[in-house]
Amino acid sequence: MRTLARVRRTAALGVPLLMVGMLGACTSSNADESQEESSQESSRESSEELRRFYEQELAFEPCEPYASNETDAELFADERFECARMEAPMDYEDPGGETVSIALLRVPAKDGEPIGSLMTNPGGPGFAGMSFAPLIAAMAPDSPVLERFDLIGIDPRGVGASTPALDCYTDAERENDEMSEKLIVGSWTEEETRQWVRQCAERTGSEEFLSHVGTRDAARDMDVLRAVLGDDKLSYLGTSYGTRLGAVYAEMFPENVRALVLDAPMDPYAGTMERREQQYLGLRRSFELMGAACTELPDCPLGSDPEAVTERFQEIVRPLIDEPVPAGDGRVLSFSDAIDGVVAGLYSEASWPAVVEGIREVRDGRGDALIGLHDAYYQRYADGTYSDALEATEVINCLDEDRLTPEQESRLRHTMIGDAPFFDPGRPLDDTRNMCEAWPVEPTLGYPYATDIEGLPDTLTVAVTGDPVTPYEEGSRLAEALEGSLLTVEGEQHGAALLAGNACVDDTVADYLIDLTSPPADARCVLE
Repeated sequence: MRTLARVRRTAALGVPLLMVGMLGACTSSNADESQEESSQESSRESSEELRRFYEQELAFEPCEPYASNETDAELFADERFECARMEAPMDYEDPGGETVSIALLRVPAKDGEPIGSLMTNPGGPGFAGMSFAPLIAAMAPDSPVLERFDLIGIDPRGVGASTPALDCYTDAERENDEMSEKLIVGSWTEEETRQWVRQCAERTGSEEFLSHVGTRDAARDMDVLRAVLGDDKLSYLGTSYGTRLGAVYAEMFPENVRALVLDAPMDPYAGTMERREQQYLGLRRSFELMGAACTELPDCPLGSDPEAVTERFQEIVRPLIDEPVPAGDGRVLSFSDAIDGVVAGLYSEASWPAVVEGIREVRDGRGDALIGLHDAYYQRYADGTYSDALEATEVINCLDEDRLTPEQESRLRHTMIGDAPFFDPGRPLDDTRNMCEAWPVEPTLGYPYATDIEGLPDTLTVAVTGDPVTPYEEGSRLAEALEGSLLTVEGEQHGAALLAGNACVDDTVADYLIDLTSPPADARCVLE
Protein backbone atom coordinates (compact mmCIF):
# COMPACT_ATOMS: atom_id res chain seq x y z
CA MET A 1 0.00 0.00 0.00
CA ARG A 2 1.10 3.56 -0.59
CA THR A 3 1.01 4.42 3.14
CA LEU A 4 3.11 1.37 4.04
CA ALA A 5 5.64 2.21 1.34
CA ARG A 6 6.00 5.70 2.79
CA VAL A 7 6.59 4.29 6.26
CA ARG A 8 9.29 1.97 4.93
CA ARG A 9 11.08 4.79 3.08
CA THR A 10 10.97 7.02 6.15
CA ALA A 11 12.36 4.28 8.38
CA ALA A 12 15.20 3.58 5.94
CA LEU A 13 16.15 7.27 5.84
CA GLY A 14 15.54 7.96 9.51
CA VAL A 15 19.17 8.28 10.70
CA PRO A 16 20.42 10.51 7.85
CA LEU A 17 17.40 12.80 8.25
CA LEU A 18 18.00 13.01 11.99
CA MET A 19 21.65 13.97 11.39
CA VAL A 20 20.64 16.68 8.90
CA GLY A 21 18.22 18.08 11.45
CA MET A 22 20.89 18.19 14.17
CA LEU A 23 23.41 19.88 11.88
CA GLY A 24 20.85 22.46 10.87
CA ALA A 25 20.13 23.27 14.49
CA CYS A 26 23.82 23.63 15.30
CA THR A 27 24.86 25.69 12.29
CA SER A 28 22.40 27.40 9.96
CA SER A 29 19.31 26.60 7.89
CA ASN A 30 21.08 27.16 4.56
CA ALA A 31 21.16 23.43 3.79
CA ASP A 32 17.44 23.10 4.46
CA GLU A 33 16.68 26.21 2.41
CA SER A 34 18.78 24.82 -0.44
CA GLN A 35 16.91 21.51 -0.33
CA GLU A 36 13.54 23.28 -0.28
CA GLU A 37 14.52 25.47 -3.23
CA SER A 38 15.71 22.38 -5.12
CA SER A 39 12.42 20.60 -4.40
CA GLN A 40 10.39 23.61 -5.53
CA GLU A 41 12.45 23.87 -8.69
CA SER A 42 11.92 20.18 -9.42
CA SER A 43 8.16 20.61 -8.88
CA ARG A 44 8.07 23.59 -11.24
CA GLU A 45 9.97 21.62 -13.91
CA SER A 46 7.54 18.71 -13.52
CA SER A 47 4.55 21.06 -13.85
CA GLU A 48 6.01 22.56 -17.00
CA GLU A 49 6.60 19.11 -18.48
CA LEU A 50 3.02 18.07 -17.62
CA ARG A 51 1.58 21.19 -19.25
CA ARG A 52 2.20 19.83 -22.75
CA PHE A 53 -0.05 16.87 -21.97
CA TYR A 54 -2.83 19.05 -20.56
CA GLU A 55 -2.66 21.38 -23.55
CA GLN A 56 -2.50 18.78 -26.34
CA GLU A 57 -5.18 18.75 -29.04
CA LEU A 58 -7.07 15.61 -29.95
CA ALA A 59 -7.48 14.62 -33.59
CA PHE A 60 -10.85 12.86 -33.83
CA GLU A 61 -11.34 10.46 -36.74
CA PRO A 62 -13.46 7.45 -37.79
CA CYS A 63 -13.36 4.63 -35.25
CA GLU A 64 -12.94 1.57 -37.49
CA PRO A 65 -9.09 1.48 -37.21
CA TYR A 66 -9.41 1.28 -33.41
CA ALA A 67 -11.26 -2.05 -33.42
CA SER A 68 -9.26 -5.00 -32.08
CA ASN A 69 -11.95 -7.68 -32.49
CA GLU A 70 -14.89 -8.53 -34.74
CA THR A 71 -17.48 -7.23 -32.27
CA ASP A 72 -15.88 -3.80 -32.04
CA ALA A 73 -15.28 -3.73 -35.80
CA GLU A 74 -19.02 -3.90 -36.40
CA LEU A 75 -19.80 -1.40 -33.64
CA PHE A 76 -17.10 1.11 -34.57
CA ALA A 77 -18.29 1.26 -38.18
CA ASP A 78 -21.09 3.59 -37.03
CA GLU A 79 -20.35 6.99 -38.55
CA ARG A 80 -21.82 8.81 -35.54
CA PHE A 81 -18.86 7.84 -33.39
CA GLU A 82 -15.53 9.66 -33.29
CA CYS A 83 -12.25 8.27 -31.96
CA ALA A 84 -8.90 9.71 -30.95
CA ARG A 85 -5.73 9.01 -29.00
CA MET A 86 -4.40 11.00 -26.07
CA GLU A 87 -0.76 11.00 -24.97
CA ALA A 88 0.05 10.66 -21.26
CA PRO A 89 3.23 10.12 -19.24
CA MET A 90 3.98 6.50 -18.44
CA ASP A 91 5.21 7.70 -15.05
CA TYR A 92 3.65 10.93 -13.78
CA GLU A 93 6.66 11.42 -11.53
CA ASP A 94 8.80 11.52 -14.67
CA PRO A 95 6.67 13.37 -17.24
CA GLY A 96 9.68 13.88 -19.48
CA GLY A 97 10.13 10.12 -19.89
CA GLU A 98 8.27 7.49 -21.87
CA THR A 99 4.63 8.01 -22.78
CA VAL A 100 1.50 5.91 -23.27
CA SER A 101 -1.38 6.28 -25.72
CA ILE A 102 -4.96 6.33 -24.38
CA ALA A 103 -7.68 5.45 -26.92
CA LEU A 104 -11.14 6.98 -26.59
CA LEU A 105 -14.47 7.09 -28.38
CA ARG A 106 -16.95 9.96 -28.40
CA VAL A 107 -20.70 9.73 -28.97
CA PRO A 108 -21.53 13.39 -29.72
CA ALA A 109 -24.40 14.95 -27.81
CA LYS A 110 -27.67 15.27 -29.68
CA ASP A 111 -27.96 18.84 -28.44
CA GLY A 112 -25.84 21.29 -30.40
CA GLU A 113 -24.69 22.98 -27.18
CA PRO A 114 -23.83 20.22 -24.70
CA ILE A 115 -23.02 20.80 -21.06
CA GLY A 116 -19.73 19.04 -21.68
CA SER A 117 -18.36 15.52 -21.71
CA LEU A 118 -19.53 12.56 -19.60
CA MET A 119 -16.64 10.18 -19.08
CA THR A 120 -17.60 6.56 -18.47
CA ASN A 121 -15.99 3.36 -17.22
CA PRO A 122 -17.59 -0.12 -17.44
CA GLY A 123 -15.64 -1.76 -14.61
CA GLY A 124 -13.27 -4.67 -14.37
CA PRO A 125 -10.69 -3.49 -13.62
CA GLY A 126 -9.37 -4.00 -17.10
CA PHE A 127 -12.52 -3.81 -19.23
CA ALA A 128 -12.12 -1.86 -22.45
CA GLY A 129 -14.38 1.18 -22.27
CA MET A 130 -14.53 2.49 -25.83
CA SER A 131 -17.61 0.36 -26.50
CA PHE A 132 -19.28 1.36 -23.21
CA ALA A 133 -20.42 4.77 -24.41
CA PRO A 134 -22.19 3.28 -27.47
CA LEU A 135 -23.77 0.66 -25.18
CA ILE A 136 -25.22 3.38 -22.96
CA ALA A 137 -26.48 5.18 -26.07
CA ALA A 138 -28.18 1.98 -27.24
CA MET A 139 -29.69 1.07 -23.87
CA ALA A 140 -30.95 4.56 -22.97
CA PRO A 141 -31.57 6.22 -26.38
CA ASP A 142 -34.21 8.60 -25.07
CA SER A 143 -32.34 9.74 -21.97
CA PRO A 144 -31.78 13.50 -21.77
CA VAL A 145 -28.22 12.61 -20.74
CA LEU A 146 -27.54 11.79 -24.40
CA GLU A 147 -29.00 15.16 -25.38
CA ARG A 148 -26.81 17.19 -23.07
CA PHE A 149 -23.48 15.34 -22.93
CA ASP A 150 -20.86 13.97 -25.28
CA LEU A 151 -20.47 10.38 -24.03
CA ILE A 152 -16.82 9.37 -23.72
CA GLY A 153 -15.72 5.73 -23.63
CA ILE A 154 -12.08 5.15 -22.69
CA ASP A 155 -9.80 2.14 -22.95
CA PRO A 156 -7.73 2.71 -19.78
CA ARG A 157 -3.96 2.52 -20.03
CA GLY A 158 -2.84 -0.99 -20.91
CA VAL A 159 -6.29 -2.06 -22.07
CA GLY A 160 -7.87 -2.68 -25.48
CA ALA A 161 -6.77 -0.19 -28.13
CA SER A 162 -4.59 1.81 -25.74
CA THR A 163 -0.86 1.18 -26.00
CA PRO A 164 1.22 -0.44 -24.71
CA ALA A 165 -1.41 -3.18 -24.28
CA LEU A 166 -1.07 -5.62 -21.41
CA ASP A 167 -0.33 -9.14 -22.63
CA CYS A 168 0.36 -12.03 -20.26
CA TYR A 169 -1.24 -15.02 -22.04
CA THR A 170 -1.52 -16.32 -25.57
CA ASP A 171 -4.92 -17.37 -26.87
CA ALA A 172 -3.70 -20.97 -26.83
CA GLU A 173 -2.82 -20.66 -23.15
CA ARG A 174 -6.26 -19.24 -22.44
CA GLU A 175 -7.82 -22.29 -24.11
CA ASN A 176 -5.73 -24.64 -21.98
CA ASP A 177 -7.92 -26.36 -19.38
CA GLU A 178 -4.99 -26.71 -16.99
CA MET A 179 -4.50 -22.96 -16.85
CA SER A 180 -8.24 -22.38 -16.54
CA GLU A 181 -8.35 -24.61 -13.47
CA LYS A 182 -5.39 -22.72 -11.97
CA LEU A 183 -7.08 -19.36 -12.49
CA ILE A 184 -10.29 -20.32 -10.71
CA VAL A 185 -9.05 -22.83 -8.10
CA GLY A 186 -5.54 -21.39 -7.74
CA SER A 187 -2.32 -23.20 -6.87
CA TRP A 188 0.51 -20.80 -7.61
CA THR A 189 4.08 -21.76 -6.66
CA GLU A 190 6.82 -19.23 -5.90
CA GLU A 191 8.55 -19.92 -9.22
CA GLU A 192 5.27 -19.61 -11.14
CA THR A 193 4.69 -16.12 -9.72
CA ARG A 194 8.16 -15.09 -10.96
CA GLN A 195 7.57 -16.64 -14.37
CA TRP A 196 4.23 -14.87 -14.66
CA VAL A 197 5.85 -11.45 -14.11
CA ARG A 198 8.57 -12.28 -16.64
CA GLN A 199 6.11 -13.29 -19.35
CA CYS A 200 3.86 -10.27 -18.69
CA ALA A 201 6.86 -7.96 -19.05
CA GLU A 202 8.22 -9.69 -22.15
CA ARG A 203 4.88 -9.86 -23.96
CA THR A 204 3.78 -6.37 -22.96
CA GLY A 205 7.19 -5.04 -23.89
CA SER A 206 8.15 -3.25 -20.68
CA GLU A 207 8.58 -4.22 -17.03
CA GLU A 208 8.53 -0.50 -16.19
CA PHE A 209 5.02 -0.20 -17.62
CA LEU A 210 3.81 -2.91 -15.24
CA SER A 211 4.52 -0.46 -12.40
CA HIS A 212 2.25 2.25 -13.82
CA VAL A 213 -1.16 0.76 -14.64
CA GLY A 214 -2.88 1.09 -11.27
CA THR A 215 -6.04 3.03 -10.49
CA ARG A 216 -4.12 6.12 -9.41
CA ASP A 217 -2.38 6.23 -12.80
CA ALA A 218 -5.74 5.88 -14.58
CA ALA A 219 -7.24 8.65 -12.44
CA ARG A 220 -4.45 11.01 -13.49
CA ASP A 221 -5.09 10.10 -17.13
CA MET A 222 -8.73 11.08 -16.59
CA ASP A 223 -7.73 14.49 -15.33
CA VAL A 224 -5.54 15.11 -18.36
CA LEU A 225 -8.38 14.00 -20.63
CA ARG A 226 -10.85 16.26 -18.78
CA ALA A 227 -8.69 19.25 -19.63
CA VAL A 228 -7.98 18.12 -23.19
CA LEU A 229 -11.73 17.75 -23.84
CA GLY A 230 -12.19 21.34 -22.69
CA ASP A 231 -14.06 20.64 -19.44
CA ASP A 232 -13.26 22.75 -16.38
CA LYS A 233 -14.89 20.10 -14.19
CA LEU A 234 -15.35 16.34 -14.58
CA SER A 235 -18.74 14.69 -15.10
CA TYR A 236 -18.43 10.91 -14.76
CA LEU A 237 -20.40 7.66 -14.74
CA GLY A 238 -18.59 4.57 -13.45
CA THR A 239 -19.89 1.06 -12.90
CA SER A 240 -18.48 -1.57 -10.50
CA TYR A 241 -14.68 -1.08 -10.50
CA GLY A 242 -15.46 2.20 -12.26
CA THR A 243 -16.76 3.42 -8.89
CA ARG A 244 -13.32 2.87 -7.39
CA LEU A 245 -11.76 4.81 -10.25
CA GLY A 246 -14.24 7.66 -9.77
CA ALA A 247 -13.76 7.72 -5.99
CA VAL A 248 -9.98 7.80 -6.33
CA TYR A 249 -10.29 10.66 -8.83
CA ALA A 250 -12.42 12.51 -6.26
CA GLU A 251 -9.73 11.95 -3.65
CA MET A 252 -6.92 13.16 -5.92
CA PHE A 253 -8.75 16.01 -7.72
CA PRO A 254 -11.76 17.10 -5.62
CA GLU A 255 -11.56 20.64 -6.96
CA ASN A 256 -12.05 19.30 -10.50
CA VAL A 257 -15.24 17.33 -9.84
CA ARG A 258 -18.60 18.49 -11.21
CA ALA A 259 -20.68 15.31 -10.86
CA LEU A 260 -19.94 11.63 -10.15
CA VAL A 261 -22.44 8.79 -10.63
CA LEU A 262 -21.06 5.66 -8.97
CA ASP A 263 -23.13 2.59 -9.87
CA ALA A 264 -22.68 -0.91 -8.33
CA PRO A 265 -20.16 0.62 -5.91
CA MET A 266 -17.08 -0.81 -4.20
CA ASP A 267 -16.43 -0.28 -0.50
CA PRO A 268 -13.46 2.10 -0.06
CA TYR A 269 -12.90 0.95 3.53
CA ALA A 270 -12.62 -2.78 2.79
CA GLY A 271 -9.21 -4.27 2.06
CA THR A 272 -8.77 -7.26 -0.22
CA MET A 273 -9.63 -9.99 2.29
CA GLU A 274 -12.80 -8.29 3.58
CA ARG A 275 -14.11 -7.30 0.15
CA ARG A 276 -13.53 -10.73 -1.40
CA GLU A 277 -15.43 -12.30 1.46
CA GLN A 278 -18.29 -9.84 0.85
CA GLN A 279 -18.31 -10.88 -2.81
CA TYR A 280 -18.36 -14.62 -2.09
CA LEU A 281 -21.26 -14.17 0.32
CA GLY A 282 -23.09 -12.08 -2.28
CA LEU A 283 -22.59 -14.73 -4.96
CA ARG A 284 -23.74 -17.45 -2.58
CA ARG A 285 -26.93 -15.52 -1.87
CA SER A 286 -27.66 -15.08 -5.57
CA PHE A 287 -26.85 -18.72 -6.36
CA GLU A 288 -29.23 -19.92 -3.66
CA LEU A 289 -31.99 -17.56 -4.82
CA MET A 290 -31.50 -18.77 -8.39
CA GLY A 291 -31.58 -22.36 -7.19
CA ALA A 292 -34.72 -21.80 -5.13
CA ALA A 293 -36.47 -20.26 -8.16
CA CYS A 294 -35.39 -23.27 -10.21
CA THR A 295 -36.96 -25.74 -7.77
CA GLU A 296 -40.38 -24.28 -8.57
CA LEU A 297 -40.01 -25.24 -12.22
CA PRO A 298 -40.79 -28.63 -13.77
CA ASP A 299 -37.65 -30.67 -14.50
CA CYS A 300 -35.41 -28.40 -12.45
CA PRO A 301 -31.90 -29.93 -12.69
CA LEU A 302 -31.28 -28.89 -9.08
CA GLY A 303 -34.23 -30.89 -7.76
CA SER A 304 -37.24 -29.73 -5.79
CA ASP A 305 -35.67 -28.96 -2.40
CA PRO A 306 -34.36 -25.36 -2.06
CA GLU A 307 -32.13 -26.48 0.82
CA ALA A 308 -30.33 -29.03 -1.36
CA VAL A 309 -29.59 -27.05 -4.55
CA THR A 310 -25.88 -26.60 -3.77
CA GLU A 311 -25.39 -30.30 -3.09
CA ARG A 312 -27.21 -31.22 -6.28
CA PHE A 313 -25.17 -28.70 -8.29
CA GLN A 314 -21.95 -30.21 -6.94
CA GLU A 315 -23.08 -33.67 -8.01
CA ILE A 316 -23.60 -32.38 -11.55
CA VAL A 317 -20.43 -30.30 -12.07
CA ARG A 318 -17.72 -32.04 -10.04
CA PRO A 319 -17.38 -34.92 -12.53
CA LEU A 320 -16.24 -32.29 -15.07
CA ILE A 321 -12.87 -32.17 -13.28
CA ASP A 322 -12.04 -35.61 -14.68
CA GLU A 323 -14.41 -35.77 -17.65
CA PRO A 324 -15.31 -32.48 -19.36
CA VAL A 325 -18.40 -32.63 -21.59
CA PRO A 326 -18.66 -31.63 -25.26
CA ALA A 327 -19.54 -27.96 -25.81
CA GLY A 328 -19.71 -27.51 -29.59
CA ASP A 329 -17.08 -26.66 -32.24
CA GLY A 330 -14.77 -29.33 -30.89
CA ARG A 331 -14.59 -27.70 -27.48
CA VAL A 332 -15.34 -29.10 -24.03
CA LEU A 333 -16.72 -27.63 -20.82
CA SER A 334 -14.40 -28.07 -17.82
CA PHE A 335 -15.23 -27.62 -14.14
CA SER A 336 -13.77 -24.11 -14.05
CA ASP A 337 -15.58 -23.17 -17.29
CA ALA A 338 -18.87 -24.28 -15.72
CA ILE A 339 -18.26 -22.27 -12.53
CA ASP A 340 -17.36 -19.19 -14.58
CA GLY A 341 -20.48 -19.59 -16.70
CA VAL A 342 -22.71 -19.84 -13.64
CA VAL A 343 -21.08 -16.80 -12.02
CA ALA A 344 -21.58 -14.80 -15.22
CA GLY A 345 -25.26 -15.66 -15.16
CA LEU A 346 -25.65 -14.61 -11.53
CA TYR A 347 -24.91 -10.97 -12.40
CA SER A 348 -28.56 -10.43 -13.29
CA GLU A 349 -31.83 -12.17 -12.41
CA ALA A 350 -32.69 -11.95 -16.10
CA SER A 351 -29.89 -14.45 -16.81
CA TRP A 352 -30.96 -17.05 -14.25
CA PRO A 353 -32.98 -19.07 -16.83
CA ALA A 354 -29.82 -19.36 -18.97
CA VAL A 355 -27.91 -20.70 -15.94
CA VAL A 356 -30.64 -23.25 -15.21
CA GLU A 357 -30.63 -24.38 -18.84
CA GLY A 358 -26.84 -24.65 -18.73
CA ILE A 359 -26.93 -26.84 -15.62
CA ARG A 360 -29.63 -28.99 -17.21
CA GLU A 361 -27.43 -29.47 -20.28
CA VAL A 362 -24.44 -30.54 -18.15
CA ARG A 363 -26.66 -33.04 -16.36
CA ASP A 364 -27.54 -34.46 -19.77
CA GLY A 365 -23.94 -34.50 -21.04
CA ARG A 366 -23.53 -31.19 -22.90
CA GLY A 367 -21.92 -27.85 -22.08
CA ASP A 368 -22.94 -25.46 -24.87
CA ALA A 369 -24.98 -23.00 -22.80
CA LEU A 370 -22.47 -22.60 -19.97
CA ILE A 371 -19.52 -22.31 -22.37
CA GLY A 372 -21.45 -19.50 -24.04
CA LEU A 373 -21.84 -17.66 -20.73
CA HIS A 374 -18.16 -18.33 -19.99
CA ASP A 375 -17.11 -16.88 -23.36
CA ALA A 376 -19.13 -13.72 -22.84
CA TYR A 377 -17.69 -13.34 -19.34
CA TYR A 378 -14.08 -13.64 -20.53
CA GLN A 379 -14.61 -11.89 -23.87
CA ARG A 380 -13.73 -14.86 -26.07
CA TYR A 381 -14.67 -14.20 -29.67
CA ALA A 382 -16.01 -16.60 -32.30
CA ASP A 383 -12.59 -16.92 -33.95
CA GLY A 384 -11.07 -18.25 -30.72
CA THR A 385 -9.26 -15.05 -29.74
CA TYR A 386 -9.62 -13.29 -26.40
CA SER A 387 -9.53 -9.67 -25.30
CA ASP A 388 -6.83 -8.66 -22.83
CA ALA A 389 -9.41 -8.04 -20.09
CA LEU A 390 -8.26 -10.96 -17.91
CA GLU A 391 -4.59 -10.03 -17.84
CA ALA A 392 -5.48 -6.35 -17.42
CA THR A 393 -7.66 -7.24 -14.42
CA GLU A 394 -4.86 -9.25 -12.86
CA VAL A 395 -2.13 -6.67 -13.50
CA ILE A 396 -4.18 -3.71 -12.26
CA ASN A 397 -5.10 -5.69 -9.16
CA CYS A 398 -1.39 -6.28 -8.50
CA LEU A 399 -1.10 -2.51 -8.02
CA ASP A 400 -4.44 -2.01 -6.26
CA GLU A 401 -4.96 -4.99 -3.96
CA ASP A 402 -3.27 -5.93 -0.71
CA ARG A 403 -0.25 -8.17 -1.31
CA LEU A 404 -1.24 -11.25 0.67
CA THR A 405 1.23 -13.65 2.26
CA PRO A 406 1.09 -17.34 1.27
CA GLU A 407 -0.73 -18.04 4.53
CA GLN A 408 -3.30 -15.32 3.86
CA GLU A 409 -3.76 -16.39 0.24
CA SER A 410 -4.37 -20.00 1.23
CA ARG A 411 -6.79 -18.90 3.95
CA LEU A 412 -8.66 -16.77 1.42
CA ARG A 413 -9.16 -19.77 -0.88
CA HIS A 414 -10.61 -21.80 1.98
CA THR A 415 -12.81 -18.84 2.93
CA MET A 416 -14.11 -18.71 -0.63
CA ILE A 417 -15.23 -22.32 -0.45
CA GLY A 418 -16.82 -21.81 2.95
CA ASP A 419 -18.68 -18.67 1.94
CA ALA A 420 -19.72 -19.89 -1.52
CA PRO A 421 -19.74 -23.71 -1.45
CA PHE A 422 -21.00 -24.01 -5.01
CA PHE A 423 -17.36 -23.22 -5.95
CA ASP A 424 -16.13 -26.29 -4.03
CA PRO A 425 -14.37 -28.84 -6.30
CA GLY A 426 -14.77 -31.48 -3.60
CA ARG A 427 -11.03 -32.12 -3.40
CA PRO A 428 -8.33 -30.97 -1.00
CA LEU A 429 -7.06 -27.48 -1.79
CA ASP A 430 -3.31 -27.11 -2.13
CA ASP A 431 -1.63 -24.21 -0.41
CA THR A 432 -0.97 -21.36 -2.81
CA ARG A 433 0.71 -17.98 -3.11
CA ASN A 434 -0.45 -14.55 -4.22
CA MET A 435 0.05 -14.38 -7.98
CA CYS A 436 1.41 -10.82 -7.58
CA GLU A 437 4.06 -11.89 -5.07
CA ALA A 438 6.97 -11.20 -7.45
CA TRP A 439 5.57 -7.94 -8.85
CA PRO A 440 8.30 -5.29 -9.35
CA VAL A 441 6.65 -2.66 -7.10
CA GLU A 442 4.48 -2.54 -4.00
CA PRO A 443 0.73 -1.81 -4.38
CA THR A 444 -0.03 1.88 -4.90
CA LEU A 445 -3.74 2.28 -4.06
CA GLY A 446 -3.91 1.95 -0.27
CA TYR A 447 -6.92 1.24 1.99
CA PRO A 448 -9.05 3.00 2.91
CA TYR A 449 -9.14 5.40 -0.01
CA ALA A 450 -11.40 8.37 -0.86
CA THR A 451 -12.17 9.30 2.75
CA ASP A 452 -12.15 12.68 4.49
CA ILE A 453 -12.15 14.58 1.19
CA GLU A 454 -12.50 18.33 1.55
CA GLY A 455 -14.27 20.49 -1.01
CA LEU A 456 -16.00 17.65 -2.88
CA PRO A 457 -19.44 18.48 -4.33
CA ASP A 458 -22.33 16.09 -3.85
CA THR A 459 -21.91 12.70 -5.52
CA LEU A 460 -24.56 10.10 -6.42
CA THR A 461 -24.04 6.46 -5.44
CA VAL A 462 -26.48 3.95 -6.97
CA ALA A 463 -26.68 0.63 -5.08
CA VAL A 464 -28.88 -2.40 -5.84
CA THR A 465 -30.14 -4.31 -2.79
CA GLY A 466 -29.48 -7.74 -4.34
CA ASP A 467 -26.22 -6.99 -6.14
CA PRO A 468 -24.27 -10.29 -6.10
CA VAL A 469 -20.83 -8.80 -6.79
CA THR A 470 -20.81 -5.50 -4.90
CA PRO A 471 -23.35 -6.07 -2.13
CA TYR A 472 -25.60 -3.17 -1.14
CA GLU A 473 -23.65 -2.46 2.06
CA GLU A 474 -20.64 -1.50 -0.06
CA GLY A 475 -22.68 1.25 -1.68
CA SER A 476 -23.85 2.70 1.60
CA ARG A 477 -20.26 2.78 2.82
CA LEU A 478 -19.03 4.55 -0.32
CA ALA A 479 -21.79 7.16 -0.04
CA GLU A 480 -20.83 7.62 3.59
CA ALA A 481 -17.13 8.01 2.76
CA LEU A 482 -17.87 10.64 0.10
CA GLU A 483 -20.60 12.26 2.22
CA GLY A 484 -22.77 12.07 -0.88
CA SER A 485 -26.25 10.99 -1.94
CA LEU A 486 -27.38 7.37 -2.11
CA LEU A 487 -30.07 5.96 -4.43
CA THR A 488 -31.29 2.56 -3.22
CA VAL A 489 -32.53 0.27 -6.00
CA GLU A 490 -34.52 -2.83 -5.11
CA GLY A 491 -33.63 -5.73 -7.39
CA GLU A 492 -31.33 -8.65 -8.16
CA GLN A 493 -28.55 -7.54 -10.48
CA HIS A 494 -25.15 -5.87 -10.72
CA GLY A 495 -25.64 -2.20 -11.54
CA ALA A 496 -28.64 -0.23 -12.82
CA ALA A 497 -27.78 3.26 -14.08
CA LEU A 498 -28.75 3.90 -17.74
CA LEU A 499 -28.44 0.18 -18.55
CA ALA A 500 -31.42 -1.49 -16.86
CA GLY A 501 -34.16 0.40 -18.70
CA ASN A 502 -35.64 1.61 -15.42
CA ALA A 503 -37.25 5.05 -15.67
CA CYS A 504 -36.99 5.77 -11.95
CA VAL A 505 -33.24 5.14 -11.88
CA ASP A 506 -32.52 6.83 -15.19
CA ASP A 507 -34.55 9.95 -14.37
CA THR A 508 -32.77 10.32 -11.03
CA VAL A 509 -29.39 9.97 -12.72
CA ALA A 510 -30.35 12.46 -15.45
CA ASP A 511 -31.60 15.06 -12.95
CA TYR A 512 -28.34 14.78 -11.04
CA LEU A 513 -26.01 14.89 -14.06
CA ILE A 514 -27.81 17.65 -15.94
CA ASP A 515 -29.17 19.92 -13.21
CA LEU A 516 -27.01 18.73 -10.27
CA THR A 517 -30.25 17.93 -8.44
CA SER A 518 -29.67 15.26 -5.80
CA PRO A 519 -32.37 12.77 -4.77
CA PRO A 520 -33.85 12.89 -1.24
CA ALA A 521 -32.14 10.90 1.50
CA ASP A 522 -34.70 8.06 1.35
CA ALA A 523 -34.84 7.81 -2.45
CA ARG A 524 -35.70 4.31 -3.72
CA CYS A 525 -36.40 2.71 -7.08
CA VAL A 526 -37.61 -0.80 -7.91
CA LEU A 527 -36.37 -2.87 -10.84
CA GLU A 528 -39.18 -4.66 -12.67
